[in-house]
Amino acid sequence: MSPVVDDRDPPPPAGVTGAGDARRPAVQPLPRPPAATVVLVHGLWTPSAVCSLHARWLAQRGYRTRRFGYPSVRGTLAENAERLQRFVAATRARDIHLVGHSLGGLLILEMLARASEPRLQRVVLLGTPCQGSHCAHRLATVPGMPTLLGRSIMQWLARPAGWATAPATGTVGVIAGTRSCGLGRVVPGLPRPNDGVVTLAETRLPGTADFLTLPLAHSQLLVARSCAQQIASFLDSGRFQHALAP
Repeated sequence: MSPVVDDRDPPPPAGVTGAGDARRPAVQPLPRPPAATVVLVHGLWTPSAVCSLHARWLAQRGYRTRRFGYPSVRGTLAENAERLQRFVAATRARDIHLVGHSLGGLLILEMLARASEPRLQRVVLLGTPCQGSHCAHRLATVPGMPTLLGRSIMQWLARPAGWATAPATGTVGVIAGTRSCGLGRVVPGLPRPNDGVVTLAETRLPGTADFLTLPLAHSQLLVARSCAQQIASFLDSGRFQHALAP
């Protein structure tokens, strides 16, 4: 990969020095480091294409992006975490960020609990039910639904409450939605506030660097520019822009 040179202030030709000191050798500009690569991980029942908007918006901010696809129903959490680990390992970049929506966030946490990634810089979780899922537990009691929910979700539901914690490597930020619109309307007893699928309390993760709520439904976290702006802010600085949140 060729180094990227900042051409906003081009250097003088080789051998040319400033007028103030003709004897001093010309200073060669240092190449800018390669842009960080963001790996986007989708959630349950969706393809990697659902991350296309965030990929495009992050690319406009100068990030390289890759979308990771996996069998969210057929594969177990452990199997999919291993797939993600291989995908990240094969990503050619000096610095790597991870962004996961819903189950995709759990997959990221599972991967990082199994093996560290030395190039990892920051992680953003979008509507990830880190502390369990009222919706999934209720639906899992309906005949036939465990098969539809898939092996990853069922393996995760078997974990003890509170198993998820922020990884030792990387800085983690969480964005939670508070617009109650979606699957939760047909699931009785879903506590508020929620994003229509995941409750606010379920998105809490001990050890995170920052936490932000947005008035968005679960699926809107994938398509809202306000969410994209906050993702970019966290990847840039390790903090969300709380002053801009509605």
